[in-house]
Amino acid sequence: MKVVIADDEPLARERLRGLLRELAGVEVVAEAGDGRQALEACAEHGPDLVLLDIAMPEIDGLEAARHLAAFEPRPAVVFCTAYDAHALSAFEAEAIDYLVKPVRAERLAAAIERARTFAAGRERTAPETPVRGHLCARLRGSLRLIPLEDVRYLQAEEKYVVVHHARGEDLIEESLKSLEDEFGDRFVRIHRNCLVARHEIVELRRAPDGHTQAVLRHGKQPLEVSRRCVAGLRETLKHL
Repeated sequence: MKVVIADDEPLARERLRGLLRELAGVEVVAEAGDGRQALEACAEHGPDLVLLDIAMPEIDGLEAARHLAAFEPRPAVVFCTAYDAHALSAFEAEAIDYLVKPVRAERLAAAIERARTFAAGRERTAPETPVRGHLCARLRGSLRLIPLEDVRYLQAEEKYVVVHHARGEDLIEESLKSLEDEFGDRFVRIHRNCLVARHEIVELRRAPDGHTQAVLRHGKQPLEVSRRCVAGLRETLKHL
């Protein structure tokens, strides 16, 4: 079983590494000091299990777990934390176990067995997961995490979605419909192939050819609004 350890405390990683060394058939393939590094390590190594701290800088363990749920193959997640107050949130993020520090050897061994069962393909009912704070783009084996507040608009292009954001453009392997369902309070549909961040829309205007266009705060050029979206978009703008 391949394991990634993610914790911002070196001593905590060292303790877990020592405990895992005593378990047969377990290999630590990478360590990470925050959620971003954990995601990058998982994209590179494809682990069976991630031992994930919750309180970490930049991207915490709960959000990292929500991104890991979309990985294929999906690793099992076990949270290792100094506090028990996050247990409910951990299981909402589809963790298979929750260990309180200092982690005891017998509890870790039990979590490993749970992870083996998970890896063997036992069916589990997936609860609804909380909304993410980032979108995740894969770039030649690495990952780029795009903060949602930096996203200007999302445009479907064949089997991908192009994320236009403050630092450029990236492709993600998610459907526009699923993004609309998850982030409907943040983005509004202006076309069957386009969602725009609500705060980006400055005005609607009529183009010379008669089509309606959306002018964006940071857009180089306006975007076409489909006829079926015009009325709803005008209503949305009244409340922005």
